[in-house]
Amino acid sequence: MWFLNMKQRKNKTNPRKFTRRMQATLLFVFCVVFALIFGICCRLMWLNMDKGEGYGKKVLAQQSLGTNTNLPYRRGDILDRNGVVLASSTKVFNVILDPSIVNMDKANIEPTVAALVAVYGLDANELRTTLAEKEKSAYIRLLRQQSLESRLAFEELAAKNKKIQGVWFEEEYTRNYPFGSLASHVIGYTVGGDIGTWGIEQYYNDELIGTNGREYGYYDAELNLVKVSKPATQGNTIVSTLDVNVQRGVEKKVSEFLAQWDCENIGVIVMNPNNGAIYAMASNAGFDLNEPRNLSAYYSQEEIDAMSEEETLKALNRMWRNFCISDTYEPGSTFKPFTVAAALEENLVKASDTFVCDGYRMVAGYRINCNRRSGHGVVTLTESLMKSCNPALMSIGELLGRDSFHIYQEHFGFGQTTGVDLPGESGSILIPLEKLNVTELATSSFGQGFNITMVQLASAFCSLVNGGYYYQPHVVEEIRNAAGAVTYENSGVALNVSVSAQTSEFMRQAMYMTVEGGTASLAKVDGYAVGGKTGTAQKGVRDKENQKYVVSFIGCVPSEDPQVVIYVVIDEVHDEEKKASSSLATSLTSEILEEILPYLGIYPEGEINYHIDLPVNDPTTNLDDLDEGDIITTTEPE
Repeated sequence: MWFLNMKQRKNKTNPRKFTRRMQATLLFVFCVVFALIFGICCRLMWLNMDKGEGYGKKVLAQQSLGTNTNLPYRRGDILDRNGVVLASSTKVFNVILDPSIVNMDKANIEPTVAALVAVYGLDANELRTTLAEKEKSAYIRLLRQQSLESRLAFEELAAKNKKIQGVWFEEEYTRNYPFGSLASHVIGYTVGGDIGTWGIEQYYNDELIGTNGREYGYYDAELNLVKVSKPATQGNTIVSTLDVNVQRGVEKKVSEFLAQWDCENIGVIVMNPNNGAIYAMASNAGFDLNEPRNLSAYYSQEEIDAMSEEETLKALNRMWRNFCISDTYEPGSTFKPFTVAAALEENLVKASDTFVCDGYRMVAGYRINCNRRSGHGVVTLTESLMKSCNPALMSIGELLGRDSFHIYQEHFGFGQTTGVDLPGESGSILIPLEKLNVTELATSSFGQGFNITMVQLASAFCSLVNGGYYYQPHVVEEIRNAAGAVTYENSGVALNVSVSAQTSEFMRQAMYMTVEGGTASLAKVDGYAVGGKTGTAQKGVRDKENQKYVVSFIGCVPSEDPQVVIYVVIDEVHDEEKKASSSLATSLTSEILEEILPYLGIYPEGEINYHIDLPVNDPTTNLDDLDEGDIITTTEPE
């Protein structure tokens, strides 16, 4: 048994014999493979010698040309409320030279150079030098921001002559502002990299920008450029609340004012009291949005040349600053309506109440004067506003007390930002409750001792006359995507109810009477019922000899159903006779309203009678006098 197992194992490990037939088959296969390889090598050698240059040219031409080329998005337009373009982006073209393509065939050089010279006026010798010195380069930017017309002219030449090679066009956009300086502080501008700066351009930058696309390109066998593109996502369009005609009318009158009177700052806000939309906002002389670093509107060329870098930057920041939202000041008598409204809301006063004005009021040992030193005598609640009577307002403030007064200040939106959709808004500066003592309360009641911004007071005043609804001020009413679909809409955001309908009705009547027969008579406009309040506030340290003032007027039209609120502030008039005169603000307001109201669809109606009994003329008061109701003179008691 053992012997048989060993024999079987021996038979299993015995290898097969390599026969002659197998050897012959292997040799045949080897010869066939060798012949094929030899044939391929011979073919490659022949192709290299006969057509190597042509194939090499095609391979080079088909290398990726524009793999990293961005297709820039178009920044969204900014429109006024009627669809007029305020800011837009225009496509322009950078001229790119690819010497590696031109130099593939020396016959391409002269036709290409000639075409560039003919269309763009480039120097032929410089082009030849560039092609020779940078023959392997694939990207040389010859020109930037060329027009579509010049591109089409070059492409027409290239279509006629196939030897014009290696020139292509890179797209980009340039920002344009058709109206130059119009509404410059509201619109803003862009800087390098398509970044919005100031105004709507900055605040809504994320909406205005889009996403770049990509372009992949190569040259085919005939050296024609073949492109594969992923399109860009375009920026959204911003529809603002601005009205070009209203803004232009405001700026026209401001420009005329500045030509006659010199002042530190001037601001004008025109807005819809029924939804918070701002129709116009002007701050000083503005600046050219197409040349935002041009200071010529404010300084002579000699002054500009003499500025240091630091001085230039300071001047630019002052020019770009929007006085209407960024600067604070004491409101003066334009705040008096809020004190009266607060007392009405708390049932501390009635329309029939009267107050005694002796020309001054003693508060904590200090004499605080009225604008009429001889006094107004007995005045009604309405007359306290008409005659801008400080003692009457101090009496009302005393009735409110510091707690309620401070609460209502904040209730009307003072002491905080409004949230207007513009960058750079400042908050107001109120006297802290714990420091609002009897003297501070007295002066605060008629608008002295604390600071506010124009947009704060304008927004709060809107709520006084529109029925009591405080709307957040805004400069953008709609955002549309590239397809035209509305993605955002702001028809007005009511943040709170500031006063009752009854109080609002009283304020409208009182404001009308203040213009019709009070200190704001110069704000009248023929055929319109204008209501409003003047203000003259001392600025800085109370120094009789060197005192500076902020004069202002805030009003509404038509007074019985306000559709427009206008606020004019003139900061520090450089004229000794007129520096404390609110007549400058009321006169400017009248001129602006006369200019802009027809554009807003508000037309004169002839003689107007609102069945309001005007007070009997007070022989001690000349209603055409300057409104100095906020000017404080204090003396120690004897």
